[in-house]
Amino acid sequence: MRILIIFICLLFSLPAWAHKPSDSYLSLSIQNDHVEGQWDIALRDLDIAIGLDGDGNGQITWGEVRTKHDEIGAYALSHLTLSTDRQTCTTQMLEQLIDHHTDGAYSVLRFRSECAEVIQALHVDYSLLFDIDAQHKGLLRLTRGGQTSTAIFGQETRVQEFSIGDRSLWDGSRQFLHEGIWHIWLGFDHVLFLLALLLPAVLVRMDGHWQATREFPSVCWNVVSIVTAFTVAHSLTLSLAALDVVHLPSRLVESTIAASVVLAGLGNLYPMMISRRWLVAFGFGLIHGFGFAAVLTDLGLPHNSLLLSLVSFNVGVELGQLAIVAAFLPLAYLIRRSWSYPRLVLTGGSLAVIAIALVWFTERAFSLQLFPL
Repeated sequence: MRILIIFICLLFSLPAWAHKPSDSYLSLSIQNDHVEGQWDIALRDLDIAIGLDGDGNGQITWGEVRTKHDEIGAYALSHLTLSTDRQTCTTQMLEQLIDHHTDGAYSVLRFRSECAEVIQALHVDYSLLFDIDAQHKGLLRLTRGGQTSTAIFGQETRVQEFSIGDRSLWDGSRQFLHEGIWHIWLGFDHVLFLLALLLPAVLVRMDGHWQATREFPSVCWNVVSIVTAFTVAHSLTLSLAALDVVHLPSRLVESTIAASVVLAGLGNLYPMMISRRWLVAFGFGLIHGFGFAAVLTDLGLPHNSLLLSLVSFNVGVELGQLAIVAAFLPLAYLIRRSWSYPRLVLTGGSLAVIAIALVWFTERAFSLQLFPL
């Protein structure tokens, strides 16, 4: 019972995590003895770090950003160090611009780092925002000549060394695998959609009432059909979007994902497709795939290992998804006969899912922020 109560409480705490995770986009181009760089950092993150909203009206203007150019540059460069095997490179800010990503406005910092020797290996020490947001990620694209390398900086991977010629395909594949796992775990809308479909998996509908299923194999078959349908669907659209075959507006995709969570929850309260929940998983899985693709696009697919990176990320998503199922299903099966499961877990959990997803849908569809971070 305590576990169930904690589960419901966690569901209600999710609106504060509904927004896009904090990321910055760092591009480095090695040119013999120097590095040319561009760094896109979200204005919302800079506002938290150094304060950009001078008049406190909740709107950051170009004038407010311009008056903070020196402070922005100093703050950013103090959290990025480039060096070779022999010495630290000296970095100079060249210009600052504003650009718009799908999740808002970004400060674009262009800089140049002089290394005073031909660069054979580049050491990058990245520490932006980790003291404020432990989940922050720095997404790096590194180029030298015709070669491209990608990397992700996090709390545990602040310092990385790059020698593009020696960087193996396995290194890149392992990173995309890792990011796929973490994306499904931190993609709370995807997790809630999956859980909403799994909640009735240990029950059967008879004479208008929920009853505990008797056999575990039938439960497993039900879950396998749901998870497989979801996997096939989102793998298809993830691939099409990541390979630049199909594009949908980010606002439409994110709003529809939130709507799918609402409908999945409503389906538990007003069951109409109990025997064909895999169809629901497949249909909405197509939309969730576009959401996965947005993250993969931000990470930057390397051209020399495009297919391997795509497959690695997708496998990571599936491993993360299977971990969620493995954690949920045994517990649900054990308590399926208790009075609390259909009333508290299924009904209460579904109501919580619907409430949270409605907040997400309102925020995404109408560009509102109902729960400020």
